Amino acid sequence: MRHPLRLRGTLALVASVAACAVIASPAAAQSGGASSPAPTTPTTPTTTTPGVATLNADGSATAPADAPRAVRKAINAANRIRLKPYVYGGGHRTWKAKGYDCSGAVSYVLHAAGLLKKRPLASGGLASMWGTDGIGQWITVYANKGHAYAVIAGLRWDTSAVGEPLNNGSGPRWRSTARSSTGYRAKYRPGL
Repeated sequence: MRHPLRLRGTLALVASVAACAVIASPAAAQSGGASSPAPTTPTTPTTTTPGVATLNADGSATAPADAPRAVRKAINAANRIRLKPYVYGGGHRTWKAKGYDCSGAVSYVLHAAGLLKKRPLASGGLASMWGTDGIGQWITVYANKGHAYAVIAGLRWDTSAVGEPLNNGSGPRWRSTARSSTGYRAKYRPGL
């Protein structure tokens, strides 16, 4: 069985490739072999796929148009702290900090989305006390005793550059690659 978030990412890639193929196909194929139409200026295909956030060139993310309000709030919150440095214990004494560790960064976006009310949770707390076991449609938190990260609208929110072709810094960042969830407990909130 395919992982739903990986399938969503695969569908985004397939849609993007299909859009490029339509734009790049020969004029004769588009016109059924009749005379070639006048040349047109190529357009850039849109790569937005329902349910999948867009990773922007500056490292920020844009929520998909169909995202629920809580998901948009989580993405906006992540964008606010996405250039903060990694600080061990960061984000645990107060919601706003000079830097964040893994669970502090995940707690911050969950709090902004209205999914974590009282206080930030450490990785072990996210694994054992937050949410319901399983994969969410929009937000899934992966946690164990030593690390936590989230997948929000198909993008990984993580302080670790594991799996990245280039290390774009430690600290809370949107990551362009998936990482193995082996050894992590997947958690979500029903409805998201």
